[in-house]
Amino acid sequence: QMQGTIFPAPNFNPIMDAQMLGGALQGISCEKDVLIDILTQRCNSQRLMIAEAYRDMYGRDLITDLKENLSHHFKEVMVGLMYPPASYDAHELWHALKGADTEEKCLIDILASRSNMEIFQMKEAYLMQYNNDLQQDIDSETSGHFRDTLMNLAQGTRMEGYADPSTAAQDAMILWEACQQKTGEHKNMLQMILCNKSYQQLWMVFQEFQNISGQDIVDAINECYDGYFQELLVAIVLCVRDKPSYFAYRLYSAIHDFGFHNKTVIRILIARSEIDLMNIRQRYKERYGKSLFHDIKHFASGHYESALLAICAGDAEDY
Repeated sequence: QMQGTIFPAPNFNPIMDAQMLGGALQGISCEKDVLIDILTQRCNSQRLMIAEAYRDMYGRDLITDLKENLSHHFKEVMVGLMYPPASYDAHELWHALKGADTEEKCLIDILASRSNMEIFQMKEAYLMQYNNDLQQDIDSETSGHFRDTLMNLAQGTRMEGYADPSTAAQDAMILWEACQQKTGEHKNMLQMILCNKSYQQLWMVFQEFQNISGQDIVDAINECYDGYFQELLVAIVLCVRDKPSYFAYRLYSAIHDFGFHNKTVIRILIARSEIDLMNIRQRYKERYGKSLFHDIKHFASGHYESALLAICAGDAEDY
């Protein structure tokens, strides 16, 4: 049962919310607590209605006003909450591809984990927002088998709900050979299977792979390949197995391996807040012993910390 941490607010009144936000943003000092109380406690569709009411009331764009009045990571959180999910993915991909350095890990997180429908909507949003084709940008900003695999994922052509037990052993055999041979052709076969077969099918393939090779597919990929290609393949496998566990792992490494990689933490919390952030929190605690709430509290501070914790929706026992 997938569960987020942010739900539609009961007794929702967009006009009142827009008024409160206007007051908080217009004052001499911006009342950040009011922004947090409203924007983290409304679901995305409600926030979009608030933005509309705000525009009617003040003749201004709420995102622009947030950008002008806020700074640093707190601004990124508040502005990020105002994008519809597909637009937020598109926004993150654009910056990952077009920034000073390509942010491969962001590309991996998004493209390895989204459904066909989410990919389709994200490509449409990307085209509308940036007047660019996502696949063309991936093609020009990345390279090698990493690029080929991203391109395949960005087609959004994974089979859905279909599984054929009779071909699972065959697919597993191809994967095993690809881990032994490592030729370009084998790498292509490997990514074709991982990018196009249904999750149900891949569950069986990974089981068969274990039977054939005596090895877990993740260990095999880690042994045979390296770099971002290897990271992307592993991400796909982990997402097939359990998306909340994948994101718990990504949050943990963003918090602990990089001295708090703010962009990653913000992106995952916002993108998963209405999908499975509650599950991610549970996996995080089970796997790492400390709660996500505890670790964010330890590394972030001020209104930025308050905003992240409000999205994370920690319980009292998580302090």
